[in-house]
Amino acid sequence: MTPTLARRHRPSSTSPDTRARDWAEIQERMLVPLYEAVYERLETGPGTRLLALGCGSGLALLMATARGAEVWGTEHDPYRLEMARCRLLPDGAPGASPTRARLRPGGPEGVPQPGDGPFTLVTAFGPLCPTGGGPGVGVPELVRAAGLAERGAPVVLAGWGPPERCAASGAFRVAARLADPMCAPARWRPSGRDDLEELARAAGLRPAGSGRVACPYGYADLDSAIRGLLSTGAFDAAERATDGEQVAKELAEALHPYLRHDGTVWMPNVFRYLVAHN
Repeated sequence: MTPTLARRHRPSSTSPDTRARDWAEIQERMLVPLYEAVYERLETGPGTRLLALGCGSGLALLMATARGAEVWGTEHDPYRLEMARCRLLPDGAPGASPTRARLRPGGPEGVPQPGDGPFTLVTAFGPLCPTGGGPGVGVPELVRAAGLAERGAPVVLAGWGPPERCAASGAFRVAARLADPMCAPARWRPSGRDDLEELARAAGLRPAGSGRVACPYGYADLDSAIRGLLSTGAFDAAERATDGEQVAKELAEALHPYLRHDGTVWMPNVFRYLVAHN
C-alpha cells in the first residue's frame, strides 16, 4: 500500500466558545490599563458617544458605560460578541443595571448607520489588519467609522510597543514558527514603530499624539497562561499547521522563564496607542 504523504492533524481540543470565555475571564483584563489610560486622557464620560471597533467580549465598553458614556461596539468573533451581549445587555437579569449599548458583528457592514452618529470617540483596541483581509479591524472599517465621527473627534488605534519591552514576544514567536516553519522567528515583531501611523494615514486620519502603557500579563498558573494566550487567536494558524497539544507544549516551554516560585506567570509588556483625527 502506498503510504500517504498527508499529515493528519488533530483539531484543537478547545471549542471556539470556550476560547471566547477564556478571553473574557482570563486574557482581556490584561488590557485594562490601556483602556483606562485612553479614557482618562480623552476624558471619556457623560456626553461621550463611543464606537468601539473590535470590542472583544465588551470589557472596554463596560468600563466606558461606568464612566457614563453611550456605547456602540462591533466584533468579528461571534462568540466574543455573544459574551459582550451577556455583559452589556443582561436582558433584565435580577440586579442587573441596564446599559446604553448597541452591538453588531464586525466588518464595514457592521459599522452603525449614519443615523446612529455622530460619535465623539472611536476606538480600535483589537487586532489591526491593514489589508482588511484578517479577522481584525481593517482600513475599510476604520474609514467608515471615522466618517460617522464628529469632525475632529479622536480615533484611537492600539498595538504592541517595542518588542524588547514585550515579554509576550517569545510566546508569539512560537506561534509564527509553528504556523510557518520556513519563516525566520528572529525577524518576527509585535508591531513596527510606525505601523499605527501608517494605518491611520491609510484610513485618511491625521495622527495627533500617542502614548505607551504598561500592560503586564499576569496569570494564576501555567495552565491559565496557556489558556489565556491561546484565546487571543494568535495561535490558531499554528494549531491548524500542527495540533493543539504540540502548540500547548511549546508555548509552555516559552513561558518557563516567566514562571515564578509561587507558580504564577508574570510577563511585563508595553502597549502603544495613537490618537488621530478625521
